[in-house]
Amino acid sequence: MKIGIVGHGAMAGALRGVLAQEGAALGAVLVRPGGAERVRAALPADVTVAETLGDFLASGVTVVAECAGHGALQAHGPGILAAGRDLVVAAVGALADPGLETRLRAAAAGGGRLVIPAGAVGGLDALAAARRAGLSSVSYASRKPPAAWLGTPAERVADLSALTAAAAVFTGTAREAALAFPQNANVVAAIALAGLGFDETQVTLMADPAVTGNRHTIEAEGAFGRMSVTMEGRPLPDNPKTSMLAPYSLARAVLNLDARVVV
Repeated sequence: MKIGIVGHGAMAGALRGVLAQEGAALGAVLVRPGGAERVRAALPADVTVAETLGDFLASGVTVVAECAGHGALQAHGPGILAAGRDLVVAAVGALADPGLETRLRAAAAGGGRLVIPAGAVGGLDALAAARRAGLSSVSYASRKPPAAWLGTPAERVADLSALTAAAAVFTGTAREAALAFPQNANVVAAIALAGLGFDETQVTLMADPAVTGNRHTIEAEGAFGRMSVTMEGRPLPDNPKTSMLAPYSLARAVLNLDARVVV
């Protein structure tokens, strides 16, 4: 397995660190045009730094982890899958765009697998099993510190710098949340894909000055019974909009593609 990464930000850096700890070989990194020289200086000499998808794929990568956001997935995801490479996606929220989801699924017919990791939450294995048993409702609620919502539509709803109590900055469907909060709500899309879909999954996003981490709660009911899963994770130090667990979830998904025993 030769691993490639799309992106060179905080998430990609954390993922590289985890893969190095596991002894996994990083083969190539795909960066924006004009960024190769800077990135090449920060990586080992045997790692290819490419500015085009063609050069990236020519490096021989067999598994690709996307760590560069919605735009990068839209630009490169279909091409990676159509070339027969497995693609593990961090910007899962981009699949809330029906057109992109259709393109990615069609491209996967070329032989590559589109892999959706759990990201910052737990319980997606149970939720996906419950979907097959029969789900009647799925809801998701997130509580993050006000600073985690800076630069998002939440600023139009609440004065984030002056909050003294928790405030809802969004209520609606998973599709609406994933498209409106691309840096905060990728986990929403993963829950939707595992469960009832984007339009039937209800979402509440909260800015809460009383929390220091990112709190995620999934509630589901159906023929299987009831489930409630709460995760309270620390934010990624270099990007408070992302949970620290997210790059570890990406690494698990990547490494499982080459594992003989998969848990």
